[in-house]
Amino acid sequence: MNLITPLLKPVNVLADFETSSKKRLFEQAGLMFLSSDAVPAAEVFESLFSREKLGSTALGYGIAIPHGRIKHLKETACAFIRLKTPTDFDAPDNQPVDLVFILLAPAAATDIHLQILGELAAMFSDEEFRAKLRAAPDAAALHRLITERVP
Repeated sequence: MNLITPLLKPVNVLADFETSSKKRLFEQAGLMFLSSDAVPAAEVFESLFSREKLGSTALGYGIAIPHGRIKHLKETACAFIRLKTPTDFDAPDNQPVDLVFILLAPAAATDIHLQILGELAAMFSDEEFRAKLRAAPDAAALHRLITERVP
């Protein structure tokens, strides 16, 4: 089991999601977290967008891990979205992003937030794993791939 398994709800995994931009993706993620975790959509958008202004959360290879802290969040929340059409994320390799893992942490979060980011970076550095995510037939298969992965 990995640190992500207990946090990633099946309802927060989307396959072949259509969005027009990074900003629009953050708006849509806000609505997702409002529905799944009762987090105000505007807070999610503002947190993700503010963090992104500091520098791109894209890692390269079509991966981005937007993350932020939310004032009234009780426990860490996350989502995984495979985009139908890759979108520009100002990645270091200049490649558009199609695999997005969003991580929201409570404002008072401890080192667990950093441990999760480290686990995600290691997970997504695996070329074979990225290929499996891109080939997965649906959201349920994506959820299974991520939550059953052993670090």
